[in-house]
Amino acid sequence: MLLELVSTAVGSTELVNAASVEVTDLAYDTRTVRPGALFFCVRGGRFDGHELAPQALAAGAVALVVDHPLDLPVPQVVVDDVRAAMPHAATAFFGDPTKSLSVAAVTGTNGKTTSAYLLDAIVRAAGWNTGLLTNIERRAGGESLPTGLNTPEAIDLQRIFRQMLDGGDTACVMEATSIASSQGRLDGTRFSVLVFTNLTQDHLDFHGSMDAYFEAKRRLFDQAAIAVINTADPWGQKLASASPGAITFDGDSDILDGIALALRGSFNRANAAGAALAARALGVDDAAIRRGLESVRGVPGRFEAIDEGQPFAVIVDYAHTPDGLENILRAARELVDGGELVVAFGAGGDRDRTKRPQMGEVVGRLADRAIVTSDNPRSEEPAAIAADVTAGIAGAFEVELDRRKAIHAALERAHRGDVVVIAGRGAEPEQELAHGKVTFDDREVVRTALRALWSAS
Repeated sequence: MLLELVSTAVGSTELVNAASVEVTDLAYDTRTVRPGALFFCVRGGRFDGHELAPQALAAGAVALVVDHPLDLPVPQVVVDDVRAAMPHAATAFFGDPTKSLSVAAVTGTNGKTTSAYLLDAIVRAAGWNTGLLTNIERRAGGESLPTGLNTPEAIDLQRIFRQMLDGGDTACVMEATSIASSQGRLDGTRFSVLVFTNLTQDHLDFHGSMDAYFEAKRRLFDQAAIAVINTADPWGQKLASASPGAITFDGDSDILDGIALALRGSFNRANAAGAALAARALGVDDAAIRRGLESVRGVPGRFEAIDEGQPFAVIVDYAHTPDGLENILRAARELVDGGELVVAFGAGGDRDRTKRPQMGEVVGRLADRAIVTSDNPRSEEPAAIAADVTAGIAGAFEVELDRRKAIHAALERAHRGDVVVIAGRGAEPEQELAHGKVTFDDREVVRTALRALWSAS
């Protein structure tokens, strides 16, 4: 694509060192620059892309997108906001893929991944070729892709949409996050159907308020042909009132009548109802909806049972918000058979601190035993995070900041009939520490501990 066409697509205010340049790729990360690329100098939390422009040029970039002209002898497209320009450039460069690809998306605080898995299973049961974009699995044209952000950056997103189309996919099921919405990553994406699951406290470190968090979700529905909204949630009611013609459901739906859903908990019935109604809106028949829902026996890291022959249940779940913990602990309580509900959990560092004591309150209220440990502490001191969490716990608890030891302790002291819940990280394969990421999958740590404990008993 000629640079002039990209310049027009992004609404450039100026073209510096103008020249007729052929752009063969787009990049915003110097590590992915290839010869012929147009490099977007994005201002980020740690790096300013303008300072990295020489590295991009050395790697083969032929032009830059900047918010002010740089003293470099290459064509530069000047825009008001480089990040905001990316989706418009990417949509044009990759041929506006969602004009042809049917995109079914899910947004909300909790339930996005499970709902997406259920919806993907339904449309595949109907015989559709589908791509998938979740935080634990990506698929395009039948091929697995590396995972990353729940909702990829705009250039990556439009590139993947193009891969899906070129690989024979006719639809994509994806998660649409509030942060991606606020950063404009989803601008230019058409949603054939968009499901709203719920809105509870999370990401306030980014959004600042629940109203701003809600608005980031709401604006996505301006891009949706069909809205499916869970009105059992108060924010869902507010969204529905602003969405004439939306398909609404009250946390459940008669579309699930007669379906043997394997996933436990009322929250999963809500996830299934939203997925089923979205599929029906896309034209999938009820027989395929039933086949798809009944085919899902579990979702990785979402209320996932780990069984190594021990006489008690172990559940690993991604719950990392007060509402998420409330949901999974109530569902786990139903599995307790004369024993206790034991929970090992923590809270993420460099994220919304105000939810930490609320998470502690939920666990203190619903669990019989609580072990507070590290989650993904990132740059924060794990002890300080734990102190925030335990400030909300009324009653006894213990603190073990080494997550591996905390998991081992929860399992070692479990008895027949107990249920042990390991919450917060789900299927995440790495733990984020101050010095970087280390391999740590809660499910594998649990399996290893159970094998050691029960082979020794």
